[in-house]
Amino acid sequence: MSFWKKETKPPVDTAPAEDTGVGTAADVDEVMKKYDRESNTRIWEGTPKIIVKTLMILFSVYSIAVTLFFSTWLPEVKLTTFLAWVLVIGYLNFPLRKGSVRVNHMPWYDILIMVLGAGSFLYYAFNAKDIIKLSLRAAKVDYLLVIAVIGVLALIELCRRSVGLPILCVVGALLIYTFSQVQWRIAIYNLFYTTTGVMNTPINVCSKYIVVFIIFGAFLERTGIAQFFINLANAVAGSSAGGPAKVAVISSALCGMVSGSSVGNTVTTGSVTIPMMKKTGYKGEFAGAVEAAASTGGQIMPPIMGAAAFLMAEYMGVPYATVALTAILPAVLYFTGIYIAVHLEARKLGLKGIPKDELPKLRVLLRKIYLLAPLVVLVVMVSMNLKTMQTSAAIAILVTIIVGLIGNLTNAVAAAGRGENALGTLGRSLISREGDAESISIFKIFDALEAGGKGTITVAVACAMAGIVAGCITVTGLASKLITAIVSVSAGHMMIALVLTMLCCIVLGMGVPTTANYCIMAATCAPILMNPAIGVEPMAAHFFVFYFGIVADITPPVALAAYAGSAIAKAPPMKTALNATKLAIAAFIVPYIFAMNPAMLLVNVTNPLQVVQIVISALIGLFGVAAALNGFLYQKINPLFRVLLVAGGLGMMIPGTLTDAAGLVIVAAVVLYQRTAAKRAKAAE
Repeated sequence: MSFWKKETKPPVDTAPAEDTGVGTAADVDEVMKKYDRESNTRIWEGTPKIIVKTLMILFSVYSIAVTLFFSTWLPEVKLTTFLAWVLVIGYLNFPLRKGSVRVNHMPWYDILIMVLGAGSFLYYAFNAKDIIKLSLRAAKVDYLLVIAVIGVLALIELCRRSVGLPILCVVGALLIYTFSQVQWRIAIYNLFYTTTGVMNTPINVCSKYIVVFIIFGAFLERTGIAQFFINLANAVAGSSAGGPAKVAVISSALCGMVSGSSVGNTVTTGSVTIPMMKKTGYKGEFAGAVEAAASTGGQIMPPIMGAAAFLMAEYMGVPYATVALTAILPAVLYFTGIYIAVHLEARKLGLKGIPKDELPKLRVLLRKIYLLAPLVVLVVMVSMNLKTMQTSAAIAILVTIIVGLIGNLTNAVAAAGRGENALGTLGRSLISREGDAESISIFKIFDALEAGGKGTITVAVACAMAGIVAGCITVTGLASKLITAIVSVSAGHMMIALVLTMLCCIVLGMGVPTTANYCIMAATCAPILMNPAIGVEPMAAHFFVFYFGIVADITPPVALAAYAGSAIAKAPPMKTALNATKLAIAAFIVPYIFAMNPAMLLVNVTNPLQVVQIVISALIGLFGVAAALNGFLYQKINPLFRVLLVAGGLGMMIPGTLTDAAGLVIVAAVVLYQRTAAKRAKAAE
């Protein structure tokens, strides 16, 4: 950028050098067990470990088989069987409370809850036709109601163990309200035996699509694609000022769209990027925050969006390609905002990039471009409607295995070139427990299936809770009352309604997996914004609630991604979370832009220049806000100019030619003044 030509050198920092050490795997594990329910799992060893692992592998195989070959099963049979599996592997993995973990130990009461809970859903599965024939008369059969109560309570307890309390507070409040409005027998019947409760759209989509994409992500991780993305980002941006932070932004955007977990992505890419950032000179809390903010944003990065793109397409009834295309501009603005912030921080601290001779060569990386084949196959098949989404994901899993086999063959050819036995090398790689990052083996396939099954637990349970939320709202007619209340409080003003919805999304999204998070938001918050009295376009409403559900992962007090980053960076968790929130400021602003002007989402676009104007003004506005928050441009910015930059930046992001013009004048004036003042200061030296 021309902004940075001939700037003055920042003052030399004479403070003691910061500790550049990073947390070990044990440190990360300790922090995550403290803050993240999903990280608190039982410890199995020996034969019990093999049994539990086998069950999770079988669950993954079952989930793929059902979506591909038994999709004609009754929903009541398919979903209850799926939930029975989830309860079994869920209780085998998650103990009663944090810290109550002993090797190869599962208390009798956990076994009892597991058996009774899974048994409740299996009873329904085996007797589905008879229970469906009974219809509402089933609400008068006492033993059927007992079975329903046991099944729901078992799910709620598993949710408490694996997801946490925030979502249960919402569920509990809604259940109390439901029982006060509807006869308890009718309420229980609807929540358990119909598709308006536990078996609502969220769990249906989870069993149909999400589980297959989680398994696909687990396979993809084992092809070495994460390291490929990191190397690619290094080759592109590693040598620029503060290069490692920019590498974190780019690589986390690429990895995050596949992983579907902001916490998992933070740990995966952060273990590489955070040490690089600290070594370059970034403070620990800033390094951890960069990784957390970028990793969280990976889930809004098309075309995959952590599987949420496919979920949104199902909810809104639009083609997947429409969702992916719609998501492009907001995602670009989000990551550009973080990129600008880390660049400003690098200039402020006078940081350099990584020497070019230490970086991967782009021409060498291009030889491994085949690693992207599974993603390309998936996106092409879904976009062109060649196959259903779940079939496309299953085919992409097969392509992933083929890509791994290419890695095996490459190793065998290399071994032959060294005079070694190529067939022996190939055979060993196929049965190796470790092996090269880009190769595949039977054990890697088992590990991927196990990881996919384990990763499904929290998402499935949270989706079941989202179903209860939606069921309570439907049974009681609460949706219309909520809409009326919000419209009344906001007096029909869109901005007030958006702020109230934002707060609701952040609270409901705390500690909840991304996909389940969106299910809850789509059921509770999006309809409020789509009400004619508020007037937000359906596409914009769904993206608005999705964005603010996502940022809960970096918003204190339950900023799980930021806490993971802080563990690796050996930095204070709350400071890291606050820095991450500041870096991700675009995520708090951009949704308001497309809610008020859906042209950013390519909705109702009459003139392409309108989109260009929105993007350019938003980028300049983000630059102004980022500079104000950082406090450094060409030199330190005084408080008055920081306020002016915020005002000008926000003005440019508010839709309207007048506000754009006023904002541009303010931002340009401050930048020119800073540049001139820096030149004068340099000349006076």
